[in-house]
Amino acid sequence: MKIAVDAMGGDHAPGEIVAGAMQAASEDGTEILLVGIPEAVEAELARLGGRHPRIEVVAAEEVVGMDEPPITPIRKKRRSSIRICAELVRSGRAQAMVSAGNTGAAMIAAKMVVGAIPGVDRPALAAVFPNRTGRTVVLDVGANIDSKAEHLRQFAVMGHFYAQEVLHTPSPRIGLLSIGEEDVKGNDLTKEVFQVLKTTGLNFVGNVEGRDFFNGNVDVVVCDGFVGNVVLKAAESMAGLFGQMLREGLQKSLRTKLGYLLAKPAFEDFRRRVDYTEYGAAPLLGVQGGCFIGHGRSNAKAVRNSVRRAVEFCAADLHRKIAEKVAELHAEEARSGAAAPASAERD
Repeated sequence: MKIAVDAMGGDHAPGEIVAGAMQAASEDGTEILLVGIPEAVEAELARLGGRHPRIEVVAAEEVVGMDEPPITPIRKKRRSSIRICAELVRSGRAQAMVSAGNTGAAMIAAKMVVGAIPGVDRPALAAVFPNRTGRTVVLDVGANIDSKAEHLRQFAVMGHFYAQEVLHTPSPRIGLLSIGEEDVKGNDLTKEVFQVLKTTGLNFVGNVEGRDFFNGNVDVVVCDGFVGNVVLKAAESMAGLFGQMLREGLQKSLRTKLGYLLAKPAFEDFRRRVDYTEYGAAPLLGVQGGCFIGHGRSNAKAVRNSVRRAVEFCAADLHRKIAEKVAELHAEEARSGAAAPASAERD
């Protein structure tokens, strides 16, 4: 199994990206295809002690900037590191790609170069939130601003398998984000999706609200990308603010400093649970291979954990399972559609 890593993507590229790839290769034994400007990548490898035997450098002549249009790797920079990562997955040289670069460009490259799973109209970006008892998968968190009912149904299928195979949740409870638990609450889209999800055969528990992201009552939350991205950014900001306020409070007096020393293990556990670097990149579900997109500010630890998530994804053969379930749902819809006119004719 090989993972293609975009060495040029992110605010701290190539230094932190190469360091994270080195950690993944040395600590986890992962085979890495490190894609980037050869001179820059080789310089970072030399700084870290030389190339690791599990790392292969793949040359890219161009870099997609964070402020460039998402279509750039398709129309203009066809030799960019993001585009070449996608080509490595398409050709089978790599089973997944990891990038902390331009999010839109990575999503476009994955969808148009790697290709979407047949029957998946809109690949979705999934994020993992910590909750009271474990973790919650939330999708979509930004890949699709406007979604239809059938798209959210596909999100539910993909979230189900990600929670089941990667987070090891046997029967994931799936909730639809709305403004109330009752099935009559919400806008026209959520009301339609509610009825659709009841027929999927998944463990659909109904509508959920904002509090259910974190209370552990649900394992997968389905929403459109506009709402999901707002929730994701708000949650990240709140976690950062809470940590800052906690540090400030602990530094106020000798008494609070001593209290911190006594409770340090608990504080460290809290930090790990809310630290995005522990979870790594978010998977783009619905493409024919693994695609993981990380924070632009990803450090070496985040990159290493992103590679770990990519390995877990590939080991679970997740894109094949998603494809099978989506095909099954489409076949069932076709049968129902064919049966309806015959039934009406008999009436």
